[in-house]
Formats: sequence, C-alpha cells, structure tokens
Amino acid sequence: LSGMMMLITLVASPARADTPVAVCLTAASAGDSPRALFSRPDRFDCATPQNRFGRGDFWALSEPLVATGLAPADLNVRIASLWQDAVTLYVLYADGHIVKSGFTSANAGHRLRLGATLALPLPVSTSPPVRLLWHIEGAANMRGVLIGATLARDGELAETEMLLAMLFGAFGGMAIALIVYNLALWGALRQAFQPTYCVFVACLLGYAFSSSGALGQLLPDLDNNDRLRINAILLAASSIAAIVFARAFFEPRVFQGWLRRASDIVIGALAGTTMVYATLAPWQLRVLDHFVLLAYVLLLALVASILVRAWQNRSNYLWLFAFAWGAPIVFAGIRIASAAHLIGWSFWIDQSTIISMMLEALLSSLAIAYRIRLLSRERDEARVQESAARLLADTDPLTGLLNRRSFLAGAIGREGDQSLLIIDIDHFKTVNETIGHDGGDEVLRLVARALRTVAPFDALVARIGGEEFAIVAHAASQLASEAI
Repeated sequence: LSGMMMLITLVASPARADTPVAVCLTAASAGDSPRALFSRPDRFDCATPQNRFGRGDFWALSEPLVATGLAPADLNVRIASLWQDAVTLYVLYADGHIVKSGFTSANAGHRLRLGATLALPLPVSTSPPVRLLWHIEGAANMRGVLIGATLARDGELAETEMLLAMLFGAFGGMAIALIVYNLALWGALRQAFQPTYCVFVACLLGYAFSSSGALGQLLPDLDNNDRLRINAILLAASSIAAIVFARAFFEPRVFQGWLRRASDIVIGALAGTTMVYATLAPWQLRVLDHFVLLAYVLLLALVASILVRAWQNRSNYLWLFAFAWGAPIVFAGIRIASAAHLIGWSFWIDQSTIISMMLEALLSSLAIAYRIRLLSRERDEARVQESAARLLADTDPLTGLLNRRSFLAGAIGREGDQSLLIIDIDHFKTVNETIGHDGGDEVLRLVARALRTVAPFDALVARIGGEEFAIVAHAASQLASEAI
C-alpha cells in the first residue's frame, strides 16, 4: 500500500510540470476557416462552462502561447480523452503560417497515452508557435468539449508514461496475485466470498486496463468511442461484483429482508442503464449518461445502507469494510460531483476511480485475511470441542475409563490372541451404605486407578457396569488376576 501511494506521488509530480492551456469556445458554423478564427478571438466565449454548449461541432482557441515562455522544440499538446468523432489541431506560428494535425475516434489509439490522454506533437518550425486552435467534431459534451489541455515536453510525457506504467503494472501484478492466491485458498476453504472476490478483482483489472488507455495502446485501431463503451461496461461489472462480494462476505443476517432486495435493484439499475448506454450511444448520450450517473448515486446509498445495517447487527466485519470502502466512497462522491459539474475537471479526479478501486481491492484482501483468520480460529475451537465431545462420549465420566460402547468397539477386531479379565467389586452395596455414595464413588475411582496402573500400556480398560470392570490385553502380556 505504501509503495502504491509513493508511485501515485511520483506520478503527480511531473503532472504539475505540464503547462495548462486555457481555451475559449465557439460553435462551428459553415464557412469557418482557421485563419479567420485566429484573427477573431472575440468570437470565442471564455466564461460559459463548456457543458452548457450542448453537443455538436465546436472550435476551441487557446490563450496566446507567448505568455508560457516555452520554446517550440519537442513540445506536445495533451488533452483528455472524451467522446468525440474527430479533433483537428491548427498551430499558428509567429511568421503567420498554420500547420494542422489531428485524429479521429477510429485512429485515436495511435495518439493515446497512459492516463487516457491524447497527445499531439507540435511541428517544429523556425518560428515559435503563438496560438492553438482545435476543431472538435461530434462532441457529446457530457463533461466538456475540450478539457485538460496542457503543453508538455517529450521528456515530461515519457516520464509520466513510465511512472503511470509502473503504477498500473503494480496494480495488475497485485490483482493477478490476489486472484491466484484466493483461488488456491478457495480450493481448501470453500468459502463463498472467495470466488466472488476473484471476479471482483478481475473486473477491476479489466477496467484499469481499458480506462488507463493501455487497451487503446494494445489495439490502436480500436475506436476510442468504443473503448469508452468498454470502460462503462467494465466499471458497472466491477460495481456489481463488489455488491455480490459484500453479500457473500458479511454474515447472512446483514442482508436479510429489504437490504437484499435493494441490492438486487441497484444491480439491475447498474446493468440496465450501462447496457442501454453502451448499445444506444451516441443517441441521446447526455440523457443516458444522467441515468447511469443516477445508478451510481443509488450504489453510494446502498453502500451507506450496508454499513448502517452491519453496525445495527454488530457485524464482526464492519470496521474492515468501512476501512476498505472508505476511499472508494469518497472518490466516487468526488467523481459524481465532477460528472454533475459541481466541481471542475482534473487529471487526478479522472484517475480517481482506478486509484480508489486499487485501494479497495488491496484493503479488501486484508479484510479477507482477517476473515480467514477468524475461520481458522473457529475451526480450531470446533476441533477442540469435537475432541472433547468425542472423549466424553467414549469415556466413563466418573472413572475416566472407557465406557461399554467404546470398549466393545476397541476390543472387536484386535489382532492376535487376547485375554479378557472381568473385575467385580463384591458387596459394593454395603460399601455405599457404610460410607455413602460419595465414598462409593471414590472407591470406584481408586479401583480404576489401580487397574490403569497394572494394565499394559496397550490394554483396553473399561468400566462396563456399576461396579464391574473389564480389561482386554494381548495374551502374551500374561496379565494375571493375582497381580490385579
């Protein structure tokens, strides 16, 4: 855990070295030309939040780059990956010439970086770049039209890429190790929560692989909008698996009654809204996105209800789950607030889902370790109780010798010649009448002690009646009645 937090801190450091680029927006119109738009910055709106423009085609104009003080060599423009059909970048240089580059959703994978950002290099020129202009086509504009625009050098991009690869690689290795470990334990323990946890971690691994941009890098010809659909499906699958894992992990009493029905409703809402979103998008994409967002609000409410019910039922695992789910709840709340445009976009808010789920998977493994420890303790106690019960069932409680049932079970089938000696205390009724029943019991204990002392170590010594005893020993031991 400390290693992952150190990696996150290291990744954040070069991210702060990037130079943010403020942009202003205007809707695209027929006949627009880049040169005319560069000369008309007054046409662009810098005050209205981007999400209020709705969906469609847009132009985004940067602030003057002269103010950044950066040289043109090895510069890249980085933007966040959003639902868009195409993005064309126009670079205006100080000598007045304009160079364009860009990508479509179909080939965006060739520009995709870890962290799900898209980077375009600025063409090197003898003249420095002074302003940037983007033409965005088919913007769904759920979070914005063009967000997270920054300038970064090749070295900064490479350093960030390397550290993000270390972070996601560490999570991937941890996830695979947790899956293998819990499947191996499941073969021995057969606890229902173990396979559900493995499914949960596998879904998280798939979501991290897709949403981090690694899937797009592996399959660069995969349409970026299709990758966003896959993100949505895997995130919903991870959330559903988390609910199923919680139901298997907690004691059955926690999910009894209305809470189990509520969890079924949330599972249905997550699955239904996500599948409709992935199937119908980009048709009514903003409306579909709002329904998906509502399903995740219901998920947060369900998690809070689970923790309250666990507290009411004095669950042994409440503090573990509260500890493991604390970070995901906080980050999910921040992500929902960002999606609802209550707070601004940030690279780390965009990555918060992956990071929080990494922490949840790791901390949930600690909860599983604690649960297994309790199971081991319960099984040890059960074995001790079983041994004690078996001992009580096989022995005479007064003398500690074998009782009739266990004596017969042990005597039948003994190998070799055996000798059987029957011992009876004469006039035992008189003993009881003379010194009382307590005294009579003490006589029985003394006789039993004497029989154990004189009998061979492998002999069976039993009390088979009130004052009757028996010994079965190998004939070769030559145990004589006179010795007894």
